[in-house]
Amino acid sequence: MHIVACVKQTPKSDNVKVDPQTGCLIRSGAASDMNPFDEYALEEAVTLKEQVGGQVSVITMGPPQAEAVLRDSIARGADKAYQLGDMAFAGSDTWSTSYALAKGIEKINAITPVDLVICGKQTNDSDTGHIGPQISAWLNWPNAAFVKKVLHINAHSVTVERLTEDGTDVLEIPFPCVLSVVKEINKPRVKSPKGRILAKRAEITKWTADDVQADKTKLGMKNCPTRVVKSFVPKRDVCAVAVPGANGKEKAANLVALLKENNYI
Repeated sequence: MHIVACVKQTPKSDNVKVDPQTGCLIRSGAASDMNPFDEYALEEAVTLKEQVGGQVSVITMGPPQAEAVLRDSIARGADKAYQLGDMAFAGSDTWSTSYALAKGIEKINAITPVDLVICGKQTNDSDTGHIGPQISAWLNWPNAAFVKKVLHINAHSVTVERLTEDGTDVLEIPFPCVLSVVKEINKPRVKSPKGRILAKRAEITKWTADDVQADKTKLGMKNCPTRVVKSFVPKRDVCAVAVPGANGKEKAANLVALLKENNYI
């Protein structure tokens, strides 16, 4: 079985500046690591490989320094790593990013047929939850989002339990397919000493937009459908009002009256 895990390098902190002109995060100089939700996707891919055999490939789209999350993935049990790196990808929204990743997966699939793609539920730098379902749409493969448990897997399909607003669903999905997993699915492993050695020695395959035969009119900031109209940090008005009253009960009553008077309640 061939499983592809999608991973992304994201800022470690939520204290990241935003370019007011483009609305994009200013990533240079910010400490980065693997997107926390992708750790669960990678762990599930490696766990399934250990159960049924096969191999795990990881793919990311990002600048040269994003290679670090691929080596991290190798250290955690992945076998092969692919990086999409090209200025044509710069500023891509989820629509463009998922398209690029889908083209990369198509190329991987041409080398070794892919059975299953696993993504984290979302990223901590955008929180959209779009990538997994959008990849499946580009590939025209079935998908399930918010997967909390893999119940059964065989040569032809995977049966999963996924979270819904009202509880859970159990779905059997034929291969090839795409899953987006939630953090309840597992507990990511610690990198082993052997894994760290393998990660340092690993060869990272790097592809440009041309290498994966991507349509450049679907890539990058100028071609993606998302438009950031304005980006700003909300101003917080701080005020203090002394509420009269001889004791706590009187102050509470006067506070309620004040709030009603100003139409807050």
